[in-house]
Amino acid sequence: MLKQIFAITLMNLRNVNSRRGASSVIVVGIAGVVAVLVGLLSMAAGFSAALKDSSRPDRAIVMRAGSSDELDSWLTNDEMNIAKQLPGIVQASGELYVALDLPKRATNRMATVVGRGVEAEAFAVRPELHIVAGRTFTPGHNEMLVGAAAAREYIGLEVGDRVELRDQPWTVVGHFETDGSATESEVWMDLATAQAVFRRSGAVNSIRVQLHDPGEISGINAQIANDPRLRAAVISESDFYGGQSKAQTALIETFAYLVAAIMAIGAVIAALNSMYAAVSARTVEIATLRALGFGNAPVVASVMIEALALALLGGVLGGVLVYLAFDGYSASTLNNTAHAQVAFGFRVTPQLLQLGIGWALALGFIGGLLPALRAARMPITTALRGE
Repeated sequence: MLKQIFAITLMNLRNVNSRRGASSVIVVGIAGVVAVLVGLLSMAAGFSAALKDSSRPDRAIVMRAGSSDELDSWLTNDEMNIAKQLPGIVQASGELYVALDLPKRATNRMATVVGRGVEAEAFAVRPELHIVAGRTFTPGHNEMLVGAAAAREYIGLEVGDRVELRDQPWTVVGHFETDGSATESEVWMDLATAQAVFRRSGAVNSIRVQLHDPGEISGINAQIANDPRLRAAVISESDFYGGQSKAQTALIETFAYLVAAIMAIGAVIAALNSMYAAVSARTVEIATLRALGFGNAPVVASVMIEALALALLGGVLGGVLVYLAFDGYSASTLNNTAHAQVAFGFRVTPQLLQLGIGWALALGFIGGLLPALRAARMPITTALRGE
């Protein structure tokens, strides 16, 4: 039987060139499904990675108890100073979170950017941050240090530019990078200056802390719970950013699978029509093989292998196209939890490419199964007459 399958399949594949039109319909249709699916999922993967790459296992965030994001959190300077002294915290930076409206380069429309007032300790807490242009801001001055992603996405954030915030001029003095994390979408300022300009004196939104041991978070939270002067809680950065990315990633993934499913229906219909046409064109040929002693199973297997081979070609084509077109492509979207734009790069990962190939083979299997069964069940005498 294996010899028969090999012989018929080899003959079918050699004759694919004579059916270029029908075969191309299958390949192109499945390539389109794979490209759309992987392309949209790479957007979700890039957004999620940008947030998760912002976290380190030895870092955590102190916020108001019950707050799920920095915008809703509020800690007094007294609470900040007390929290900094808690055992298990190596160093900490009180930070102010403000929303800045700046024009985007792509649309020239205003969008919300995260403005972060930080203390000098913020640079030690985030060792991955490095200045790539200019310098850092000088405490007490209206100066801004801009993330590289924010500088690419928004107008007026080049080194030396002046930006009006709260009717006061601010000078961009430098750009920084943080290995592609979401922090690169932020604009940093001196904490005390930002508190004065944005009328937030005496308070911060959060405290970014470096921990001696990541396993101490529960112990630190127990200490805070026993201190009546504090109404705060500590959450690891991985949990914090994971929670922020969850809803947005789920939305993008749902949309991706919905669009891909709609396109998949069309691809399956095209594959069915093409394979039925291929079987009909080879009716006499298949009947002759069966009359010569070839079994039904080899006939079914040969048609299925042809359909799967075309589907695999389409899947590979779609994967290559989306990788060349989208991997690393820069974009930005609204982080609904943080109420601000986050810049990120699409990530076409090996896992997504494997998923795309899996979808392609599944579509090829569905599209080839019914035509294969029809070829095997066709009466030999009828088929030999070409009916």
